Amino acid sequence: MAGNRGTPVNLVNMEAVDKVHGTRTLLDAVSLGVSEADKIGVVGRNGDGKTTLIKILAREEEPDAGRVTHAGGLRTGVLTQHDSLDPQATVRHEVVGDMADHEWAGVARIRDVLTGLFGGLDLPGFPQGLDTVIGPLSGGERRRIALAKLLIAEQDLIVLDEPTNHLDVEGISWLAGHLRARRSALVCVTHDRWFLDQVATRMWDVQRGAVHEYEGGYSDYVFARAERERIAAQEETKRKNLMRKELAWLRRGAPARTSKPRFRIEAANALIEGEPPPRDSQELMQFANSRLGKTVLDMEDVTVQAGPKVLLKHLTWQLGPGDRIGLVGVNGAGKTSLLRALADTARTGGEQTSPLVTEGRIKVGKTVKLAYLSQEVAELEPTLRVLEAVEAVRSRIDLGKGREMTASQLCERFGFAKEKQWTPVGDLSGGERRRLQILRLLMDEPNVLFLDEPTNDLDIETLTQLEDLLDGWAGSLVVISHDRYFIERTTDRVHALLGDATLRMLPRGIDEYLERRARMEARAAAAAPVAAPAGNGTAAKASATSANAPAKPAALSRAAQKEMQRIERQLEKAEQREAALHAEMAEHATDFERIGGLDAELREVREKREELEMRWLELAESEGD
Repeated sequence: MAGNRGTPVNLVNMEAVDKVHGTRTLLDAVSLGVSEADKIGVVGRNGDGKTTLIKILAREEEPDAGRVTHAGGLRTGVLTQHDSLDPQATVRHEVVGDMADHEWAGVARIRDVLTGLFGGLDLPGFPQGLDTVIGPLSGGERRRIALAKLLIAEQDLIVLDEPTNHLDVEGISWLAGHLRARRSALVCVTHDRWFLDQVATRMWDVQRGAVHEYEGGYSDYVFARAERERIAAQEETKRKNLMRKELAWLRRGAPARTSKPRFRIEAANALIEGEPPPRDSQELMQFANSRLGKTVLDMEDVTVQAGPKVLLKHLTWQLGPGDRIGLVGVNGAGKTSLLRALADTARTGGEQTSPLVTEGRIKVGKTVKLAYLSQEVAELEPTLRVLEAVEAVRSRIDLGKGREMTASQLCERFGFAKEKQWTPVGDLSGGERRRLQILRLLMDEPNVLFLDEPTNDLDIETLTQLEDLLDGWAGSLVVISHDRYFIERTTDRVHALLGDATLRMLPRGIDEYLERRARMEARAAAAAPVAAPAGNGTAAKASATSANAPAKPAALSRAAQKEMQRIERQLEKAEQREAALHAEMAEHATDFERIGGLDAELREVREKREELEMRWLELAESEGD
């Protein structure tokens, strides 16, 4: 359907919609509309009714009262959290139907979707490619198939429930660009804040039966909600809330973190005036040094292997006290295996090396107390109450700087209200069990924390609370996540595994990672012969396979690899010295002679850091060519 270019057509109207589940009111007289130009992000706490709202919007669930009307001939595509794929069918049948290879391979949208979601037209991660039977596939693989099926079709309105689940950083980046470019209207429930900023032009915030509307993406929503709360409560205690803290972080780097920082600059600056940075890195580093000493985890010439596959080869790398590192990389490159190798060794105090390590050694600091949040949710006794499960670890926690919390207070911070703390563990949802798992880890007061996909199943408010706790947590942190907002918010440096058995520090973070991956794929495509798709699919499949084969850049020489790792350590020291000099200059602001000397040293440190970065990039580029 198409409307007048100047006046967007109204696609869906919800009028005075009510919905009650049990004794809980999820939607209370909600009235909303979706127009053909809308890209709407839906946020809210788990259990507040986001999924119910979009199901009613798409007419997949009936309201208890009120009315939902769709424009005539509306073509709607819906991605739910549970797919309806035929387990007996093949991927080919579900995604491209009865189209011959030469037909679907000639459609740009189909090629774009298959390459963006699966890494190639031949579906390289699937055992029989397009002819793989769906039944034995994992939930994540089935979900990508359902998403591909939806995106290939022509739609006027696309409704998505957590579309970024099971996608890696590249897949999420592709999906954001794809949805921005589509003319289809979009309503999307997601906890991925970077994705919301890239795609959404409006936000719906579902809270206690009501839906609050905001213009713009996530950054705009954060500002508007913080401003609304400031106007509603002028007192200082109300103004000092997590939303202002997050806004301050967003405003300090808005151009780098959002493509459309449209909120009023003057009002935003007034709101965050005097708000300190989220973390005092210098103070945290000093505290971490006192807790951990000089050595945390040192890898010396380590090779990590899972079965016959070598994931990391001759790696020399250090995790130092207070380091906050984000780990990204292609699926199967060895991110989780790297954490497991370190965790296995740390649990034995370094006396026994992980079975994943086939060469080299890992040195563990004497005071290391490691907590590891894996992707699997640890099972607890289902009859145990939430508060009992937390107090079984510890009844109080020391957060540093004289801050202390009881188990009950920390439960409340993580969305377990007083009455919810007495809920049996067996009655919790997947997201609530994930929250409980993180709570129990933090209650044990670790000084080294590994988080493997911590954002899975967590709503935005819980993520914000977790980020706030980590801001004041003094220790060494490594995070694996496809949620780039969380990575950028909680870590100071990004390291990447690009699938060539090496680990690299990326000075420009995830943007640099995506650029490198794009260059690798472009080189692979340029080096591969191009063949026209054949009717029987054989030539098409061969062409797709060669064109999308993973890039195989030459491995770094041992000398170059060691030099890059030495430069990384020097860069860390330069960054620490720069931060210390800034602190000294602030302390001696009235001593002009002292300021002059500190300023001269600061310029030298910056020049040295720039030289190191240039040398590091030269080595990295020569490796990638």
